[in-house]
Amino acid sequence: MADATGVGAFREARDLLLTHRCDHATAYREFTWPELGEFNWALDWFDGLARDNHRTALCIAQEDGSQESYGFAALSERSAQVANWLAAQGVGPGDPVVVMLGNQVELWETMLAAMKLRAVVIPATTLLGPADLADRIERGRARHVIATSQVAPQLTGATGGCTRVAVGEPVPGWLDYRASHDSSTTFEPTGPTWSGDPLLRYFTSGTTAQPKLVEHTHASYPVGHLSTMFWIGLEPGDVHLNISSPGWAKHAYSSLFAPWNAEATVFVVNYARFDAERLLEHMERGGVTSICAPPTVWRMMIQADLGRLATPPKKAVAAGEPLNPEVIEQVRRAWGVTVRDGYGQTETTLQVANPPGRPFTPGTMGVPCPGYRVVLLDPVTGEPADEGEICLDLAHRPMGLMTGYHGDPERNAEAMAGGYYHTGDIASRGEDGALTYIGRADDVFKASDYKISPFELESVLLTHPAVAEAAVVPSPDPLRLAVPKAFVALAEGWEPTAETARAVFAHSRQHLAPYQRIRRLEFQELPKTISGKIRRAELRAREADRPDTPATEYREDGR
Repeated sequence: MADATGVGAFREARDLLLTHRCDHATAYREFTWPELGEFNWALDWFDGLARDNHRTALCIAQEDGSQESYGFAALSERSAQVANWLAAQGVGPGDPVVVMLGNQVELWETMLAAMKLRAVVIPATTLLGPADLADRIERGRARHVIATSQVAPQLTGATGGCTRVAVGEPVPGWLDYRASHDSSTTFEPTGPTWSGDPLLRYFTSGTTAQPKLVEHTHASYPVGHLSTMFWIGLEPGDVHLNISSPGWAKHAYSSLFAPWNAEATVFVVNYARFDAERLLEHMERGGVTSICAPPTVWRMMIQADLGRLATPPKKAVAAGEPLNPEVIEQVRRAWGVTVRDGYGQTETTLQVANPPGRPFTPGTMGVPCPGYRVVLLDPVTGEPADEGEICLDLAHRPMGLMTGYHGDPERNAEAMAGGYYHTGDIASRGEDGALTYIGRADDVFKASDYKISPFELESVLLTHPAVAEAAVVPSPDPLRLAVPKAFVALAEGWEPTAETARAVFAHSRQHLAPYQRIRRLEFQELPKTISGKIRRAELRAREADRPDTPATEYREDGR
């Protein structure tokens, strides 16, 4: 009998990558994306995987040292209960749902439940303030909001007419998520899920406009993350730790889809403040065999005693920005494994990587993942080159590519121009075919693995009466790689003093999320083009090449 849901094709594609997980050449040559029609990853894959399967699917380590484990079968039943309960509250197919949860079991229950309901999830960090939430509700056309009880009270006024669900203690005016435990553990879908139906909408930063709204389908992320699974080298029985905050695409990368595609255990540490020594304790107790972390975390971890692990992970990867060779070497000496870089975006799954078994040159991004045709296009001529913008050939469209920017046809036309998806990132190709990252084609930068949009930060600064103009650029930092620095032209009547700087820093703390806050500040007239545009490239170059801290620079920490 033919497979009506496409899960057989998915399994076949997955098994090919597992078989050749240490043989990139064969995997790249033989892998093709599965042809899917009707397909619901939660119902067809996860529930099938979970049937009579009591192995650990999810382990959450808490700050107090405790660890909570949840089996595949238990999560399947709980997500069915949540789906049935949410349906009774009016959540239906196609409904956009903002989800603001931390590293807690309810996040995974809700993600699976939303997939089963064919709802559209808009993940959001719990650091969002009312204004940001209101923007996401409006532009995402959200009809429902699910948030922790800790953040719910201050968000009530921003939720409009949405159904509001609080996870945790009861919150006045919000539905109590705990009531879902009274629902049936059997879920019956009301209709088919097609692989091209929308599933996820992620807000991401831009340079000169509001954050973009990236849309993914029931295929592009659940199935597309087969490339991420291959990069990490995950296989059944692995215990995979991913250091990432919920609300961002990287969390879905390897705290949800890649591990469960491989039948591995998702391991997370639910901490308020990162502590490398405590992380190592949790890793030892949890039997972690695989780890993915941003370079900022790796740089913190090598300050701890990596050698304390009796059974260190056998697989280690990093993503977000290139990892320093000296960090890679220190981890290799302590654990006997090489931390392998990989490259992807919110708009895609893992595109380029250093996969297991392939010779690795520190500092390189690696080679295209199975299923991805990567081309470097010269920014001037638009022709293929050995150095240029990383682009994906749409004639061989990868399943892991977004459908587009929701509700933004102009951006879609620009991103998909000329038969290619344009990443906006520049790289060079070496003689061995490996790519080396050079930088962004625009002004977006990373700070502690968070993507920072200068436009968003500058817009906030301009609401302070002292600020006439502002330009935000990355300032080098030994731990975080970069921190946001603002060059500010003062409004009339304000003086470039320490008191003014303190006022601007206070404004930043009040109106920006912690990861966005301005950390350094200089007052000066801003360099501009003949047409009056601020020359951020000049400021970036000046900041990157400075020999020491300028005497005119103020720092948030007062140093």
